[in-house]
Amino acid sequence: MREVDHGDVRTPVRHAARPANPRISVVVPVRNEARNLEIVLPALVRAVPSVHEVIVVDGHSSDDSVAAARAALPWVRVITQSRRGKGNAMACGFAGATGDVLVMLDADGSADPAEIPAFVAALVAGTDFAKGSRFVPGGGSEDITWLRKTGNLGLNGVANTLFGTSYTDLCYGYNAFWADLLPLLELPAVDAPASEGEMLWGDGFEIETVLNCRVAAAGVKIVEVPSMERHRIHGQSNLRTFADGSRVLRTLIAEYRRAQAHLDPFERLAPAPRHSAAPNLALAPAAARS
Repeated sequence: MREVDHGDVRTPVRHAARPANPRISVVVPVRNEARNLEIVLPALVRAVPSVHEVIVVDGHSSDDSVAAARAALPWVRVITQSRRGKGNAMACGFAGATGDVLVMLDADGSADPAEIPAFVAALVAGTDFAKGSRFVPGGGSEDITWLRKTGNLGLNGVANTLFGTSYTDLCYGYNAFWADLLPLLELPAVDAPASEGEMLWGDGFEIETVLNCRVAAAGVKIVEVPSMERHRIHGQSNLRTFADGSRVLRTLIAEYRRAQAHLDPFERLAPAPRHSAAPNLALAPAAARS
C-alpha cells in the first residue's frame, strides 16, 4: 500500500472510534450487465463470505439485469437509481447502504472482488479512503491501452499539482471508504430533481474524479491499494478516451475552484503545501479466493 500525500486544503475531520470488524457494503452500479452479474456476484461472496450487504443499483436496464442479480444472489438488495449516470447510481447505493465501509465495485468483472479484504485492511489500519491503483507495485492492468495510460499520467500530474496530492492512478474507480465520510463528499441529493435530458454535477462518469478531489480537499488520510484490472467479461466498454479525458480535466478544474471557495480569504492566498512522495508501506496480505 502507498500513502497519498495531499495539501490539507481543509482541516481534517476527526471521526468517532471505528469498528475493528466493520460491516462491508458493496455497491455495484449496473446498466445492462446481466451476463456479467451471473459471474461477478457469486465471485464476490466467495471472496468475501462475511460481506454485510451487496447493493445492485440498476440504471433502468433494458435487459434482465435485475432478475440475473437476484438469481445469482437471492439476498442481494436492488435499488433503482433516481436519475441517470454512474455518479447518481453510486450516490443512490451509498444513501441506501447500512454498512460501516462502502466498497465501489464495477459489474463488468474488471475489478477483482478478492482484493476487497486488502482495501478493508487499509481502512481498519487507520486510513479514511482506500484508493485502488494499477500503477503501484502489485497492481496492473490487462485492459489499459498505451494512449489511456499516457492520458492518465497527464491527468495525475494536473490533479497532483492542483491538490498537492501524489496520486498514481486518478482514473480508476475501485475504491473503499468509511461510510462516515459521506457528509464530506457532498454528493447531489438522490431526490434532487433534474431537467429532462440534463444531469446534475457528479451524476456522470466524473464521479470517480469528484471523489478523489473531494477527499484530498477535505484533508482525510488516503492510501493507494494495489489492484489488478481485468478485461471486461462480456459486452463492450463505454469508455471514450478523448471525450472522457476531457471531462476528467474539466472536473479537476471545477473541483479545484470548488475547493478554493471553501477556504477563507487568508487561506486562499497561500498555495497548498507540497510534500515529497510518501514511502511504500507494508503490503497487506492478499486474500485468497475461497
